[in-house]
Amino acid sequence: MKKEKKAADGALTAKKGKLTDTSLLLIITVAVFFVMYIGAMVFLQKGFLKPQTFFNILNANAALIITACGMSLVMITGGIDISVGGVVALVSMCCAVYLDFMGGNVFVSIIIALAIGLAFGAVQGFLVAYLDIQPFIVSLAGMFFARGMTTIVHTAPFNVENEAFVALKGTRITVPGMGTVNKLGKYVNAYVEIGVIVALLIVVLLFCMLRWTRAGRNFYAVGGNRQSALMLGINVKKTRFFAHLLCGILAGIGGYVYFLHVGSGSASHASGMEMNAIASSIIGGTLLTGGVGNIFGTFVGVLSLSTIQNIVSSIGLDQAWWTGITVAAMLCIFLVIQSVLLARKK
Repeated sequence: MKKEKKAADGALTAKKGKLTDTSLLLIITVAVFFVMYIGAMVFLQKGFLKPQTFFNILNANAALIITACGMSLVMITGGIDISVGGVVALVSMCCAVYLDFMGGNVFVSIIIALAIGLAFGAVQGFLVAYLDIQPFIVSLAGMFFARGMTTIVHTAPFNVENEAFVALKGTRITVPGMGTVNKLGKYVNAYVEIGVIVALLIVVLLFCMLRWTRAGRNFYAVGGNRQSALMLGINVKKTRFFAHLLCGILAGIGGYVYFLHVGSGSASHASGMEMNAIASSIIGGTLLTGGVGNIFGTFVGVLSLSTIQNIVSSIGLDQAWWTGITVAAMLCIFLVIQSVLLARKK
């Protein structure tokens, strides 16, 4: 009996000490980001040496971080949701119309954003989980519906002039000790927007959920093998529904954070955000086949995507197609790495 217990303990220790696919992909993602950013600091030096440049990346991509985290949750369970960009645009437009044309208040506009995200997540989650419709088809319909509804709510783009919202949008959180001295010899504090704090909190919460809760373990189990998950007593339908529900809610939150950053309503807002969210998740180490992924990796994936775009612009390649080419190259590299890992597992 003692020998069997020692053998079991030894096997458990070996399993814990083994480098998992999720950890390996995370290490690769972090290494690539640091190599890119440090290389930009050393060879380009065009603003990359200033801490505010990094904070500006966070400011500009806070909404993408949130939506990419929701995308990662769905992809870990083996699904996908390409409606998040449309939901972000719809949230921005609805909140803008409510605040500017209806004399609304900021608190109710936040509730509207959450309600829209919740509605999309619940409906799409039900269709995917309980009616067993392909996630791509369901979310494609959701994307078209959200984009269409955005145009119905209001057609022309406009800036929001609600005083309370403008004050909230203009709020800056100073980062101590990270400021720089400008050309006039004046010290300028480094800052982040409110949306960055929201995004970082969501990253931490989701990371903890996936790592230390039963729901998180269920996500990985369902994405890895649904039949095995059923045999383990996991409610696969409920887990898939919960993943899409969370993705919808996060798209609603991301929509409001995006709205806080741009301060306007437009039918063209968040164009292509769903593709950037998928790309960030893949670069961050989330497998398209499910079962492998890390929220912190997704966060670094967003930073890597934005950094490579900034590098391309800094070297003088301002045309949009150069950014697309570099992002495509990054995706190909990470997809090849994932394919190698899958082949190793088989």
